[in-house]
Amino acid sequence: MSSKVLLTHSYFLRFDPKQWEISQPYPPLATLYAASILKLQGFEVTFYDVMFTEGPEAVKTLLKEGAFDYFVIYDDGFNYLTKMCLTNMREAAFELCKMAKATGCKVLISSSDATDHYNEYLHEGADFVLIGEPDQTLPHLLQALDSCDTAQVDLINGIAYLKQGNAIKTPPRKVMVHLDEIPFPNWHLLDIKPYQKAWKKSKGYLSLNMSTTRGCPFKCNWCAKPIYGNRYNSRSPENVVEELLLMKQLFNFEHIWFCDDIFGLKPGWIKSFAALIRQSGLKFRFKIQSRADLLLHEDEIQALAEAGCENVWMGAESGSQKILDAMDKGITLPQIETATNLLRKYQIKPSFFIQFGYPGETKEDIAQTVNMINRLLPHEIGISVSYPLPGTVFYERVKQELKAKANWTDSDEMAMMFRNTYPPSFYKQLHRYVHQNYHTHLAINSVRRLLSKPASINWKTVKKAGSILYYAPLALLEKFKLRQKEAWS
Repeated sequence: MSSKVLLTHSYFLRFDPKQWEISQPYPPLATLYAASILKLQGFEVTFYDVMFTEGPEAVKTLLKEGAFDYFVIYDDGFNYLTKMCLTNMREAAFELCKMAKATGCKVLISSSDATDHYNEYLHEGADFVLIGEPDQTLPHLLQALDSCDTAQVDLINGIAYLKQGNAIKTPPRKVMVHLDEIPFPNWHLLDIKPYQKAWKKSKGYLSLNMSTTRGCPFKCNWCAKPIYGNRYNSRSPENVVEELLLMKQLFNFEHIWFCDDIFGLKPGWIKSFAALIRQSGLKFRFKIQSRADLLLHEDEIQALAEAGCENVWMGAESGSQKILDAMDKGITLPQIETATNLLRKYQIKPSFFIQFGYPGETKEDIAQTVNMINRLLPHEIGISVSYPLPGTVFYERVKQELKAKANWTDSDEMAMMFRNTYPPSFYKQLHRYVHQNYHTHLAINSVRRLLSKPASINWKTVKKAGSILYYAPLALLEKFKLRQKEAWS
């Protein structure tokens, strides 16, 4: 008889108030991959999605009644929210581990946070932590546990466990290279209704997530890659389109978030993908993440547009070249501007990730970043403060300044956790000011368009232009508060 596995994850949407309010959740992609892999290996898999539940207690009844052999917490390493290692989710994972242990299950966990803090997870009830890329490790470990061969367990790479009270960590497992060999996520197990309801309410359409690559070869010194590492491996365009056709048949989605760290880095990949999308008859819009220095070739931007790309998020990070160089970002300010303009030429919306508070950042550097945003006016901005995560050069630089609290509680906390030019309250206020200032400049741009092209006036443009009456006073108020914070620091 095959062993019974209860498979879940530890991202509870309600525990992240900002994301709960935004209400644009994505299914736990990596968890659905694990379901497919385990089913192929003959395990009896029950998938329980905790995304919309009230908390860990929701799993208790299933654990008690299911008589499971294994309880596996398998977090979505493709989603930046899980990579943030939020303490709300860590505490939830600890509680899940203890509940499962109480029912006699063997408890296994794979997550960015557990990879970085395996000792804590082992002492909170996990029997095994899967370190790094877990797709091959998980079935190998379960097979070894089924055989009751402890010697075989010791030989498995990519795990951590307790032996006589001490944490043992085996050598790392090599990353997977041939990604087309991995089965598609088990989309059939997903209850799409709550995702569909949330997206339809917040955006009016259904968006789903897909990964086409693993890893990132670039060396930004603040970016942690605990699961998929610094290498870059890609699925074939044919394999990706095949899965898209399946997802379209199952869910009739309208939008896709390609959640790769870097989309389409492999030469010729984007053009092949665009050609296959045309041949398939698929119609959908999508957003990706990329880098300014990879968005400089007009033929590839044109191919992105033809395939349906509507939004590209790039890590602009800073308007100061000094700060970009300190981050080992590997891009230049002219590249950011050129990429932004080229995307706009093909009606693709450029969006910026912005990071404040990197060590050494001055008032002048902050002003340069604000000026860059005002001048280039990206479609959206995502603002963060520098966040030290284990395994990065940046973390090693500031770890002596980290106290007991080294992670944010939720994604909106935005706390500065090391000593910097200004105190944490300044960066919180800076976040508010930059957003209001950005919206003010968007409104100013709409006013200019109305004046220069009155024939193109429509209600949307008028509304945007009119928003200056709302945002301009707010921006002035937030700027006044920011100057007070600066004076007090």
